[in-house]
Amino acid sequence: MTVKTKHIRIAEYNYPLPDERIARFPLAKRDESKLLLYKNGVINESQFKHLPDFLPEGSLMVFNNTRVIQARMLFHKTTGAKIELFCLEPISPHDYALVFQETERCSWLCLVGNSKKWKEGTLEKEIMSGEKRTIIRAEKKDSYGESHLIEFSWDNPDFTFAEILDVAGILPIPPYLNRETEENDLKTYQTVYSKIKGSVAAPTAGLHFTDEVLKDLDEKGFGREEVTLHVGAGTFKPIKSETIEEHEMHTEFISVNRSAIEKIKAKAGNIIAVGTTSVRTLESLYYIGVILSKNPEAEGEELTVSQWMPYEEENNTLSVNDALQHILNYLDRHKADKLLTATRIIIAPGYNFKIVRGIITNFHQPQSTLLLLISAFVKGNWKPIYEYALTHDFRFLSYGDSSLLL
Repeated sequence: MTVKTKHIRIAEYNYPLPDERIARFPLAKRDESKLLLYKNGVINESQFKHLPDFLPEGSLMVFNNTRVIQARMLFHKTTGAKIELFCLEPISPHDYALVFQETERCSWLCLVGNSKKWKEGTLEKEIMSGEKRTIIRAEKKDSYGESHLIEFSWDNPDFTFAEILDVAGILPIPPYLNRETEENDLKTYQTVYSKIKGSVAAPTAGLHFTDEVLKDLDEKGFGREEVTLHVGAGTFKPIKSETIEEHEMHTEFISVNRSAIEKIKAKAGNIIAVGTTSVRTLESLYYIGVILSKNPEAEGEELTVSQWMPYEEENNTLSVNDALQHILNYLDRHKADKLLTATRIIIAPGYNFKIVRGIITNFHQPQSTLLLLISAFVKGNWKPIYEYALTHDFRFLSYGDSSLLL
């Protein structure tokens, strides 16, 4: 199975996306977006606010509660050159919760804009928050291909790094919107249920939910659970190789509470994932269980789901129930209440879904890994869905409309 999937030609996942179909801004009311409905090959449409009317009875909805951070910081050298630092992933401390609590220094893997103008030296920027003032400094340590290890330090312990980003950072809206971040994006480019800081891009399927829709879901008896996957900049990375074999999936950090794993285990077969990030988290849980079934002592990076692991036949024999139980046993042994790990999973045609039975998702870019995931879920039937959306005035990408795929 691996060989067949690896040889998928990305050119076969192209479609014409006119510029005017890309939604540059969200609707004034989130839940008035259009909702495409796909079930057993049949396509219909409605409005997102009616979503609860179309969900299978007894469904458990799983949301990604990650929160987008203001990950872009602009510095100016004494020469006047503008340098942009885009925080991708914390290195020291490596834990997101800890790095945001730091009060003196921390280091991140960053993309550096205009790096040719910053060969050496320290960048400095003065920031104010109310009466508080500090100088934040950035120093380049090492380079890893396109990314650089940047150490940040500041001279006022009253500032946490979370506050520094809130004051000095810019929200990184997707590059395909072709515009600068606006004040309103600070609110509209977050889901109403976002909690855990760490993403550099929103889990955009969740942008359609309002408190009213969530209340309607509760009143109709649908379960709700949350997981955390911090979306990295790699989510926008195009597949540049002819086949997907050469495309390297980025690492994404996931965190799932024990209580959520128990609920997912109890509701296996009735799981609706809100967004592709929730899909990747849920499906990764199965393979983490497989890793633990083979090596109960696995720790740290050993628990990371590798890109092609799901396509090896020997990794698909365990039941979902047993896989999730192995994770619960692991948490018991470590007296832990949450699973913290990472995934590099790629979901493409040939993938066998283990946990997810329905997906709420937006319309994705041509030739993207997200479109491959959708194709895998609808058994290759993505073209009629996208043709319907294109011919029925649906809006595309992050601020666009959504679909319910069953």
